[in-house]
Amino acid sequence: MAGITGGALWAQARRPNILFITADDLGLLLNCYGERRIRTPQLDKLAASGVRFETAYVAQASCSPSRSAMFTGLYPHSNGQYGLANTGFMLHENLRDKTIPALLKEHGGYRTGILGKLHVEPEKSFPWDMRDTDNAATRRVKAVAPKAEEFMRSAGDAPFFLMVNYSDPHAFRDAEKPGGWFFPAQVDGLPEKPVAPSKETLFDFQQVDAEAERERTANYLNAVARLDTGVGLLLEALERTGKAGNTVVVFCGDHGPPFARGKTTVYESGLRIPFLLRWPGVTKAGQVSTKFVSTVDILPTILDAAGVRSPVAMHGESLRKAVNGGKWREYLAAEFHCHGSRPFYPRRAIRDKRYKLIQNVLAGKAKPSTGIDGDFAYAISREARYEGTATRKAFDTFAEPPEFELYDLEKDPVEFVNLAGKAELAVVEKRMKDALLRWRKESNDPFLDWAFLEKIAKQGR
Repeated sequence: MAGITGGALWAQARRPNILFITADDLGLLLNCYGERRIRTPQLDKLAASGVRFETAYVAQASCSPSRSAMFTGLYPHSNGQYGLANTGFMLHENLRDKTIPALLKEHGGYRTGILGKLHVEPEKSFPWDMRDTDNAATRRVKAVAPKAEEFMRSAGDAPFFLMVNYSDPHAFRDAEKPGGWFFPAQVDGLPEKPVAPSKETLFDFQQVDAEAERERTANYLNAVARLDTGVGLLLEALERTGKAGNTVVVFCGDHGPPFARGKTTVYESGLRIPFLLRWPGVTKAGQVSTKFVSTVDILPTILDAAGVRSPVAMHGESLRKAVNGGKWREYLAAEFHCHGSRPFYPRRAIRDKRYKLIQNVLAGKAKPSTGIDGDFAYAISREARYEGTATRKAFDTFAEPPEFELYDLEKDPVEFVNLAGKAELAVVEKRMKDALLRWRKESNDPFLDWAFLEKIAKQGR
């Protein structure tokens, strides 16, 4: 039942503002996560001012399902947004008044605003006081901060919840470009010194090389650098309002890069994202947490900070406990259903500190997509020069997966060598399968019911 949590009397008297920042298609490409080909000083500064979570998953590596989990604290299999918003999938009706802005507005007196992508249906169910969901506009990062500052000031003495969704580093759609998508090297002169395409800009989770792939990866990195500038301008705007000291700042990507074996998969390169949190009075500057966190933890964290209870039992938990060293999850799980309405290819994944298990629910009955947003990596992997290589084998598995994949993330962080079925790892594999099934049951995964799975598979086709 909604209301003030016990021990949240301070929040009742002076609820904190919430600034929630997302970046479209952003993987672990920040300096604070080990990236060295570009500079990301602004996001590194944010990380240094609070806590950086080393291992964070999205719920599903597809825009709408991922964002639905952020808004509801529930995995997509429970909230109804199984695929993209424009394919007929949407939040279950009973959840539409229980999203972040709805709960904060009704039970916390928050003024609510959004800049950029929402992409969760039905969009009209979200109660925004200020709404500017022109997604393309947020790529012009110099224009975002003034709009945000105007909203933050307009809240006056009321607490505000502002969600700022940068479209960088998502690709541009352009039918005249190869593959129909591209990443611009610069927008409005940013970044000032773009990275040039080279062998060094290629991604290790693909390990293919071609001129087109060098250009795509380099300009993706340039988009990340442009995003970094934008976040810096936004945080400067927050400081100018004088409200930074009483504002919780959450930053994350909505899933990994739009490259084959990344976005729309359950590989680490699709699921893992940067996740930063600055929570006055709770986090300390320079914290680094090794706890397994998920974007289903975002709503519980925001409600905790605001002193508001949710009437829904959520899959996530407030990150207060993770930050303060409380008992936390041993395994980290995620899923996939579809991006558009087809191909419908449900997957489930779970990892511990070393091993990762993937279950491809329709293995042998359907095949996943091998492309995303104009990326040609799969086609490149078919070239004769890759015959007999680990790259070819990894892309073979990507294109036609077996029911189970098992990876040793310590020895094989890019998930190239499938160890499922190996006798020497039988005990590990059984433990991971048991953990995956337990998670699916505990989270009431309706896709355990084959009849339900078949019904959803037909939807939108």
